[in-house]
Amino acid sequence: MAWNPVEFSSMPMIAKFLKSAVLADDYPDQKRPEVAITGRSNAGKSSFINVLTKSKIAKVSQEPGKTRLLNFFDIGDFYRMVDTPGYGFASRSGSEVLEWQKMLETYLSTRENLVGLLLLMDIKREWSDDEDALLSFMNSIGRPTMVILTKADRLKAAEIQRRCQAIKKQANVQQVWAISSQYNTGVREAEEYFFKNWIKPSKGKK
Repeated sequence: MAWNPVEFSSMPMIAKFLKSAVLADDYPDQKRPEVAITGRSNAGKSSFINVLTKSKIAKVSQEPGKTRLLNFFDIGDFYRMVDTPGYGFASRSGSEVLEWQKMLETYLSTRENLVGLLLLMDIKREWSDDEDALLSFMNSIGRPTMVILTKADRLKAAEIQRRCQAIKKQANVQQVWAISSQYNTGVREAEEYFFKNWIKPSKGKK
């Protein structure tokens, strides 16, 4: 389907859950570009997907670290979002963490239709080695990353601006966006950016 900016801005974002997978052989087809979403277990990934799609397609668990698989969702007619297991949840065993890491790295490094990564983190958290490792890995494989600071409704406007600037400096990354899933602010703007800069160019190559 050809991309039309007017159509995209007004279209209903109908989302469809496709499947969950661990192994590359079980991934769905690569007929549309994919955007991966990752972050700590309590970063708000499921809430972000639900606000984006105006649905409850992604389950919001009361238990951090519940997502253990790669979950593939078709978003509208244009792209696919891949929800990945959250990291940084201390109660999981070391072997399980290593298995998740291997699963994620395999997906990120081998998936040809992956166009970028959304790295979500609580706006009140400081940039850590976990985020730094993910960003470095994405840079090493030549895929772009957007940092999305969630739960921005907990801060005032001036504080939000300061946090965005601080993360840009700490992470050495230009694309840092603040959102609030609770009040649905910033989500559509972030999507419009990665759609225009990641998804549209990838479709033009076909």
